[in-house]
Amino acid sequence: MKKKEAKSFNITKENVKDILGVPIFQRQEIEKDNLVGITTGLAWTEVGGELLSIESVKVRGKGKVTATGKLGDVMKESVQAAEFFIRSKALSYGLNPIDLEKNDIHVHVPEGATPKDGPSAGVAMVTSIVSALTDIKIKSNVGMTGEITLRGRVLPIGGLKEKLLAAKRGGLKTVLIPIDNVKDLVEIPNNIKDQINIIPVDSIDQVIENALVQSPQEISVLDASKLTPASDTIISDKANISH
Repeated sequence: MKKKEAKSFNITKENVKDILGVPIFQRQEIEKDNLVGITTGLAWTEVGGELLSIESVKVRGKGKVTATGKLGDVMKESVQAAEFFIRSKALSYGLNPIDLEKNDIHVHVPEGATPKDGPSAGVAMVTSIVSALTDIKIKSNVGMTGEITLRGRVLPIGGLKEKLLAAKRGGLKTVLIPIDNVKDLVEIPNNIKDQINIIPVDSIDQVIENALVQSPQEISVLDASKLTPASDTIISDKANISH
């Protein structure tokens, strides 16, 4: 029986697609430009870390916040927590509380076929909504992870190593992490830490300061030039979240 001679060949970036075929999975990439309402969160999955794009848009309405993108219960709660936190801090972010009742916010997490859940997208949710409401752009090369409280604290998360690997792979230059996760940085390889500017934060205000291209200008409740008379609008105390 005649033996066939083995052939050798080199695998390169140029020919790997011809050998393996069209990629089955496409990695999430960061936006090239600074945009309003679009943040890059970091998620942990069973196969490693992934970038998580979160989009928010403002439209005329009645103060409702809705969310789509096959979100799990925990992530829906993050949207709700983000809404009530922003309402409580409206003046600090230059937002007229009465105007908030005249606009709806829709939050969308793309790739709707993929279930998404977990609390660590809270900071990205808040940043996306604040950007949409203030029309201030978000830095496209900044990623973030962290859970939020109604007082604006940023709580620690899990899977930091996988998330930072995803950040490096996706081209992020800066990543905001909870200050309580600083202890976990000892487990991160130096070649990752040397290429990413890792900024620990303990409050949403610090996240906003580092993520937006400019900080919102606080307004005073006594600033009559920026506030609409209460008689023009009826403010409802009811929660306006729907999913």
